[in-house]
This record gives sequence, structure tokens and C-alpha cells, in this order.
Amino acid sequence: MKTEERDSGDGVALGGDGQGQFGEAAPQKPKILTAAELLHGEIDGEVKIRRAKKCKNISSGVCHVLATFNNTKVSISDVNGAVISWSSAGKSNFRGSRKSTAYAAQVAVQDAARTAMSHGMVEVDVYLKGPGPGRDAAVRALQTLLQVNSIRDVTPIPHNGCRPKRPRRP
Repeated sequence: MKTEERDSGDGVALGGDGQGQFGEAAPQKPKILTAAELLHGEIDGEVKIRRAKKCKNISSGVCHVLATFNNTKVSISDVNGAVISWSSAGKSNFRGSRKSTAYAAQVAVQDAARTAMSHGMVEVDVYLKGPGPGRDAAVRALQTLLQVNSIRDVTPIPHNGCRPKRPRRP
């Protein structure tokens, strides 16, 4: 009975028994994974932080939160002031009155913090500015993802410096 010979692609002729000329086993082809197997870790609900393409390897930084009555803006920078990531409630697809909620501020902070974590950020100092409803929610959301060293309120307070507007005529 004649066995057929075939080329395995690396120049070694294989016999019908799957072994090369010196008796070693033939190389196996890699298994092709399905989409469900590739996305298995993301489907389970785990938080996956991927490294950024141009990773800056910054371990500590500063988070500035501007909480107004209409929006919440977040920017995370290194200690020198170069912005690493930013987000806002409007960028997170909240529109109208939903943009000024505490939940919108929480989503915006999570978006900015995940991007900063991909650059290696571990700990932050938080600077809060403004009277909006997203102040407390922003800090709580930040504490779940990053280590918060200090929280400082930098809201500008007038000390009767500017002359008030003249009263309207009746």
C-alpha cells in the first residue's frame, strides 16, 4: 500500500502518518478562535483597561473637575499640567437637562479616568470648582477607579472686589 507524501510548508515532506523524515511530529496549525471566544473577557462584565498606544507611564497626576449648573467637565493632567485625558457630560452623550445630573458627572469621570489609567495613572489630587450637582458624584466615581490623595475646593470667592452693576430705572 502506497502512502502519499505532502509538503508541510516548511520544506519537510511528510508521510501519510503525519511525521517528518526524522520521526518528529508535524507542526500543528493554530486554532482559529470565534468572536465569542475572543470577547469572552469583555462579555463577563470585567473592567478591562487596555494600555494606550503612546503610553506615557505617568503614575500620579491632578484631576480638575468643573461642576456648573449645566454641565460637568473633567480633565486629568500630570503634575506639570499636561492634559492626559478629558471628558464632559456632553461628550458622554447627555443632552439637555440630563447633562446637569450627578449620574452624567459620574459617567464623565469614569471615561476620563479609564483613559488616564491606560497611560499608567494610579493616584490623583482632585481640584473641585463650581457649585454644580456633579461635585460629590465625581469624587465618588474617581475614588472607585483611582487612589485619591487630596480633595481641594478651588471655587473662586469674591471678596467685594468688583463694583456692582447700577440698579435698573423704574
